[in-house]
Amino acid sequence: MKKYNTPHRRRVIKTRLTEEEYAGFSERVILCKMSQAEFIRQVLTKSKIRPVITVSSVNDELLSAVGKLTAEYGKIGGNLNQIARCLNEYGAPYNALSQEVRAATAEH
Repeated sequence: MKKYNTPHRRRVIKTRLTEEEYAGFSERVILCKMSQAEFIRQVLTKSKIRPVITVSSVNDELLSAVGKLTAEYGKIGGNLNQIARCLNEYGAPYNALSQEVRAATAEH
C-alpha cells in the first residue's frame, strides 16, 4: 500500500454553478492541467480577493460633510496656533486677552 506525503483533508466545500460558469471553470482547469480539487485549492490559497466597497449617495454626503468639518477644524487649529504664538511672543501687553483665552479653553 502506497503512503502519500499529503495532508489528510476532511472538509468539503460545495457550490452550484450555472452552465456558463461551469464551462469557464472547466476550461481553466483543463488549461492548468490539474484536478478540479487542486485548482480550487490553488485559487483559494494563492489569489487575493478584495472586498467590494459600495459607495452610495448617503455615504458621499457624509464623506463631504466630514471633509468640510475636517477643513474647518484645521482652520480653527491654525487660528489657535497664531493666537498662542502671539501671546507667547508678546505676552505682557496681552495679559487680559491671555486670561480670556485660558478661561475660554478651560470651559471646553
